[in-house]
This record gives sequence, structure tokens and C-alpha cells, in this order.
Amino acid sequence: QLQLVESGGGLVQPGGSLRLSCAASGFTLNSYAIGWFRQAPGKEREGVSCISSSGGSTNYADSVKGRFTISRDNVKNTVYLQMNSLKPEETAIYYCAASRFLRSFCGLGGAFSEGRYDYWGQGTQVTVSS
Repeated sequence: QLQLVESGGGLVQPGGSLRLSCAASGFTLNSYAIGWFRQAPGKEREGVSCISSSGGSTNYADSVKGRFTISRDNVKNTVYLQMNSLKPEETAIYYCAASRFLRSFCGLGGAFSEGRYDYWGQGTQVTVSS
């Protein structure tokens, strides 16, 4: 069974940090770009970051540039999202997703088009609150 599983979410104070992980089972991630998305209560899901299969290409939403860092360890079959200086408005469920279409390059517009992603995780809750 092909699965993506997110972990690392939780409660953090404003200005704090969390590192999310996205692990795959049933397939290897090294043939896929991985995107991180989030959905806040009452809002549409939005793209946060993307990394190509080799890690050589990355993309970030403007709202997280300079604070979030995406990385991957293809030996561990895991992708990470380091989130620093978190804000209350970033409270959301965070999802990872795998894309073969974007595997070579996800640095351009369209990297956060959900139709280009083949597999999705169930999400992990991130709550930023004092």
C-alpha cells in the first residue's frame, strides 16, 4: 500500500519552531517531487513548499520565504519541513504530497497545483498559540 505519513506537528508558541517529516511507505520518494501544503480553518488549502526528487530545486510560498526550509533524505525516504518564526495565522493542518510530474524541477509557477500530485498524506496539525 502506497502511503505518505506526516509527523512532527503540535502546539508551539508564536515565534517558535517545528520540524515536520513526511515519510513514505510502499514506494521510494527519490522518483518524486514532494510538496508541503496547509489548510487553515475555513480557508482553502495552499502550497507552502516543494522540493524536486534530487533536492536540487526548491520553491517556497512568499509568505514563508526566509523562515521555512524544505529538505530531503532519500536514504531515509523522508522529506522535512523546518518551520521557524511561526505565526498564529499559520495554524493549519499540514499535508505532504508526492508528484512525478514535478520530479525534475518544481521551481516555477504551477509547483503548487494540486492536480500535479499523485499521493497525499493525511496531514498533521500545527497550532501556533500562546
